[in-house]
Amino acid sequence: MTARKTIKIGGASGYWGESAMATPQLLKAGGLDYIVFDYLAEITMSIMARARAKDPSAGYAADFISAVMKPNLAEIARQGVRIIANAGGVNPEGCAAAVRALVKEAGLALKVGVIAGDDLMARKEEIAAAAPKEMFTSADLPALDKIASINAYLGAFPIAKALDMGADIVITGRCVDSAVTLGPCIHEFGWKADDWDLLAAGALAGHILECGPQATGGNFTDWEDAGDIAAIGYPVGEISDDGTLVVTKPDGTGGIVNVGTVAEQLVYEIGDPQAYLLPDVVCDFSQVEITEAAPNRVRVSGAKGRPAPDAYKTSLTFEDGWRAGMLLSFIGMDADKKARLFADAAFERTRKTFRRFNAGDFTETSVETIGDPNREVTLKIAAKHADAMGVGLLLKETAGLGLATPPGLTIFSGGGRPKPSPVVRLFSCLMPKTDIDITIDVDGERCAFKDAPGKKYDPSKFEHPVPPAAPAPGDTIDVPLIKLAWARSGDKGDKANIGLIAREAEYLPYIWAALDETTIAKRFASFIEGGADASKVKRFYMPGPYAINFLIDAALGGGGVASLRNDPQGKAYAQMLLDYPISIPAELAKAL
Repeated sequence: MTARKTIKIGGASGYWGESAMATPQLLKAGGLDYIVFDYLAEITMSIMARARAKDPSAGYAADFISAVMKPNLAEIARQGVRIIANAGGVNPEGCAAAVRALVKEAGLALKVGVIAGDDLMARKEEIAAAAPKEMFTSADLPALDKIASINAYLGAFPIAKALDMGADIVITGRCVDSAVTLGPCIHEFGWKADDWDLLAAGALAGHILECGPQATGGNFTDWEDAGDIAAIGYPVGEISDDGTLVVTKPDGTGGIVNVGTVAEQLVYEIGDPQAYLLPDVVCDFSQVEITEAAPNRVRVSGAKGRPAPDAYKTSLTFEDGWRAGMLLSFIGMDADKKARLFADAAFERTRKTFRRFNAGDFTETSVETIGDPNREVTLKIAAKHADAMGVGLLLKETAGLGLATPPGLTIFSGGGRPKPSPVVRLFSCLMPKTDIDITIDVDGERCAFKDAPGKKYDPSKFEHPVPPAAPAPGDTIDVPLIKLAWARSGDKGDKANIGLIAREAEYLPYIWAALDETTIAKRFASFIEGGADASKVKRFYMPGPYAINFLIDAALGGGGVASLRNDPQGKAYAQMLLDYPISIPAELAKAL
């Protein structure tokens, strides 16, 4: 096979539940070699695991079959676009069987490949015997009967192998999000396991594409520039064999692709930008350069790579009690006081019942109000309990206070009272690559696969870029951060990730001087476990994209569905920082 110089990949899905509009949009635009889909998050795996426990044929993203494959399969075949999706969840074989049934029904000559080996539930006793510690908190492994899923994050080389074997559609279970894009690059360009800079570049392309329209104006700081988000364009990556990426979108679609949209996606949830660990390569994104090549065309280059690690990150989800909550509104004078009095009364009524039945107390409670304290607020009342009955009783008593409440209570009726749901927590550990057996099946042609062993790493020994020099003293004025930077935030488990990108290189030293670990800890003290603890904040400098990345530990109340917070994934943390005053020279401010 003659290696191609450039391939075009469309990013059609960033999570399970993503709109199905992307696939027909990308197919209508034409000219693509691949369309890739990312469906999986840690919590998604636990949901799919529970579904498969009830029905052995379930456990994958069924809407990938019904909403993506079925209506678009004929056009996919006509154009010769190859499909890669981690829609397999905890049952990739079942997902592949469903796709093969569609192919047969349509009379098409498409080969379907399936990659398995990430699901380690059958080995949970063996894993427990090894007594791994949680890689971020050093916690002990939870009880075996609480574990819902165990999955190793596989890499891109098995996907490339399936494509080498002739697969037109590749279904995987848990792989790292960027692998669905890096796999085609390895296949098309012949990249090897020691082509670390190229692998890092392909992984960066996958990282840019993996969240769909977040690279084309979704969640963008300058949101008004995104235009018609109802018709937002999904990202297309034009990837060259030297690792250069051009990000664009289909003509005639809404949204926008510019340096800001792409840079925000670059810093999104990456933690230490010099130690972005993947199964195939350790990426260094600190020197990445992002430039506008033309309207809605942005060039990305400069990723660096180090040898792959010797272990797969392995995520285990487990149930840890029950949670429930409700949203209510209070309107009128002293709305906040009324809401909090109501919440106190709901908890007191519930606790009286607990005492009557000698039941344990809540393990955690949460009361939050949002709005104008003197006119109108939305009240969120929530709790965790070891037993579903405990949080169910809170829901009952909260609803039962409706006629004994302070005035101004309103409740939106959305089809009945909320129900208790399990608290799902994440436990992450490392599994040696040599202990994981991967299999690839392309319509009955099967092979075993082993990744290269990799190397141990110690990110603390990496040499970090020299930070910007302190600005010279002089006459300054304060301007809000949003005038100087774009920002994007998200989660890394129970850690919040906030990335800032200077709109101009000359702004970066002033942002760096104003926002250190102590400043960030104070700003987010009400969210950090233990308060304004600067030791829980790490700051990373990225001179290439003129960016700063912050990682804040223990800032999300457990994170994901383990959290009772209104924002359990830190999605709004960047927005809460953008009004922070930054001192800049008066002369510089005149140009804003």
